[in-house]
Order: sequence, then structure tokens, then C-alpha cells
Amino acid sequence: MTAPKTDWRNPGPAPTEGPLIDTFGRIAGDLRISVIDKCNLRCTYCMPAEGLPWLEKDEILTVDEIDRLARLFHSLGVREFKITGGEPTVRRELPEIVERVCALDDVDVSITTNGLLLDRLARPLADAGLRRITVSCDSLLRHRYAEMTRRDAFEKVTAGLAAAKEAGLDPVKINCVVIRGTNDDEAVDFARLAHDGGYDVRFIEYMPLDAERTWERDKVMPAEETLAAVSAAYELTPVAQDTPQPATAFRFADGAPGALGFIPSVTNPFCDSCNRMRITAEGAFRVCLFALEETDLRSALRAGTDDAELERLIREALWHKWPGHKINHPDFVRPDRSMSMIGG
Repeated sequence: MTAPKTDWRNPGPAPTEGPLIDTFGRIAGDLRISVIDKCNLRCTYCMPAEGLPWLEKDEILTVDEIDRLARLFHSLGVREFKITGGEPTVRRELPEIVERVCALDDVDVSITTNGLLLDRLARPLADAGLRRITVSCDSLLRHRYAEMTRRDAFEKVTAGLAAAKEAGLDPVKINCVVIRGTNDDEAVDFARLAHDGGYDVRFIEYMPLDAERTWERDKVMPAEETLAAVSAAYELTPVAQDTPQPATAFRFADGAPGALGFIPSVTNPFCDSCNRMRITAEGAFRVCLFALEETDLRSALRAGTDDAELERLIREALWHKWPGHKINHPDFVRPDRSMSMIGG
């Protein structure tokens, strides 16, 4: 991390031009936009079985508001956009949202989804301009998938993955949250799926972002242990990366088309090089997944605020970004929001 030029707690005025930057020299170029807080699963590490109090329709950003914010961030140098939820595919206007963001120049646009509705949406999303997609799937066993998500929907996920491939989306990534004692015994099975099916599987450490606050550190499966288990079954070749990435990436030494990534979100966070920002479904701007403060962009939008003032709010929030979330420190404070409320 670049040494701060000033105290991030009291940094003085934010820059008024140039890239979106914080006091540590981190340039923010990746924006995750949540388009809805609702989800059609009830994953045990995310929300209660009965779900959460959902936002009213008029509380979430409209398509035009999302479009305006995407254009503004694009004008400020953002080129990576991830559409998230909740579950983004349950929002009826998702193809239109994707089409508008994809229409921006020189952008990399993707979505993260649980895949349940991809059997009918993969093609419309591809037609809207989407080129790649990430599907969250934490077990390849039907009964375990049902236990973890509280829905017997594994066959819908496999159908969605097949539809994504058929629609020409490439790569099709699979995010697997690895929980010790729950699904850590499936790491090699997921690697086999990547190897034989040409998928890009990412193993993610279990993070304290569940609404019921039942997260336990003992259930965190370190990424290095998952890597060791997979390496015992497959010879892997490290992938050189030009820019800092959260995942340590590998390909198969035998030339198989799939890929693997290991993301040590808890044991070795990537705060030093983090370039991510988030906008929640109701328009709250967050400069860190674990942020304890937010900037209300929706109210500003609906009050008729011009782009110059919106830019000032964004730059000011980013200028106060902390060094990191302290997840491995005694004084770590987890956010009030769960992952589904923040946006993946």
C-alpha cells in the first residue's frame, strides 16, 4: 500500500479531479451495483429462513437512477462494473440495466447470481451485452445444497450453468464459499468440475456477513488449506497477474480449459490493494464491504442534485476510506448489514 500523504481520519479536502483515489493511493476502478435486496434462496450464512424485511419498490434505485450513477462513475474512470443483489435476476428490468451499463465505452460488465433463473435469462442477458457471469454455488451434492440454501434447487443451478455456456458467456465463474465442517470436503469435486467442464471456480473463505450473526472463526477454512487439498489431486500452474487481485489464480498443468482461484478474505485480506466500491439497492454508497458508514446517493439523486455535487459526495466518501476492515484484530466491528443487504 502506498503510504498515506495525510491522516485518513482527518485528511482534509478530497481531490476535485483526477482518478477516484483515497489517502493510501488506492485508485477505485471497480463498482458493484446491487439492483435488489430480495433473494429466492435463504443461504444459512447469509439470511434467516424467513428472509429479511425487504425494501419497498420505491425505495430501490430506478433503472434511470442506476444508469445515471453508472455513467457518472464511468466518467470518473471506473471500467469494471458488477451487477449484484440480493439476487439480481429476480429484478424484472435486469436485462435493461445490463444493456445500459454495457453501452458505456470500454467497460467490463458482469453479474453475480445464484443461477436459479439463468435457464431463461442467460440468452437475454447475453443479447443485452453481457459477456461473462459468476454463479454462486456452495455444494455439488443435492441434499447439501438444499441444507445450505434451504431450497431444493440444485438442478436449477446446473441448468443455469448450462444455459450460460450455451449463451456464449465466457468465462462462467463459480463462487464457492468454503465452510469447515460443512462443504470443505468438496474442494476436489469443484476442482474436477472446473477441469472437466471448463469453469473458473473461486474458493472464498467464510466471512462474518450473515444476518443471524452465527459466524464462527473456527468454521473458516483457510484458502491455503483448500489449495493444498486441490493440489494433492491436480497439478496446478500459477497464473501471472498484471494487477493486484483478490484471488490467487491457477490453471491446470495438463492444459485443461478450467481455472481455479483462492480468495483468503479472512486469513489474508487484500485491503492494501482493494479498488472496490459498492452501491446498495437503495442507493447507499459504501467504500468497503465491511464499512460502518455509508453515503446516501439516492436522496441526493431525488433531490435534483447535479453531477458535480454527486461527484463531490463520492470523492469525499472515498477520501475517508480506512486502511482496512481489521477482521483479524481484536477491535474488529462487523457491519450491521448482511451480505444480501450490502450487495455481493
